[in-house]
Amino acid sequence: MPPFTPSPPPIHMVPQNLPSPYRFYPLKQATKPTMGQPSELDDRSRKQLLQPHHRTDPLVWCYGILCFVFSLLLILAGITTLIIFLAIKPRNPLFDTANASLNSIYLDSPAYFNGDFTFLANFSNPNQKIYIVYKYISLELYLNDKLISAHALPPFAQKSRESTIQAVRMVSSQVLLPSDVAVRLQDQVRRNRVLYEIRGTFKVRASLGFMHFTYWVYGRCEIEMGAPPSGVLLARSCRTKQ
Repeated sequence: MPPFTPSPPPIHMVPQNLPSPYRFYPLKQATKPTMGQPSELDDRSRKQLLQPHHRTDPLVWCYGILCFVFSLLLILAGITTLIIFLAIKPRNPLFDTANASLNSIYLDSPAYFNGDFTFLANFSNPNQKIYIVYKYISLELYLNDKLISAHALPPFAQKSRESTIQAVRMVSSQVLLPSDVAVRLQDQVRRNRVLYEIRGTFKVRASLGFMHFTYWVYGRCEIEMGAPPSGVLLARSCRTKQ
């Protein structure tokens, strides 16, 4: 009797009509573009670059041209102003006082000051071709760096080489002085030499033809007055700076 040999297990074939999870699909290899062969991305980029551009709106061009012309005119105006400024060399207006009078000065108590001071303010335009308008004029009177009175003048104009003199009266009433300033004032009155300082602040507009420029000018006058009742002007030193 021949020996018993087990039969091999049957090979189950996958039916072709099974659902997709049981099917096997061969993998597709990605093809690399060969040298010199453009890819789809390159074709797309080239098409975008070769697309016709939109034309710029004419209003945008007009606006740009106007801005350029305006900037060029500003530059030319600045250069012209600088050349004229260097050629003419404009000078600051001058502030001075030709005469002054100390009418009264006394202390109600050791700390309260009263005084009456009058002076002639002289404004001069030293320029030959520049027209000046004083738009703001403020005058302050100081005693040993202590403000004791202030006065404002109305605006006025000056032609070239013109001078204007205005009388200014500055009254001080019950001005509280520091003790050291009061002691110094009493000593000056005894020596018949009272020291005052006039400080002026001016806003000036200068005109030369069609050009105008505005700036600030500061005047300082240190004056030495005799004590009342004479109260005459003994000495002065004035300067003006911008």
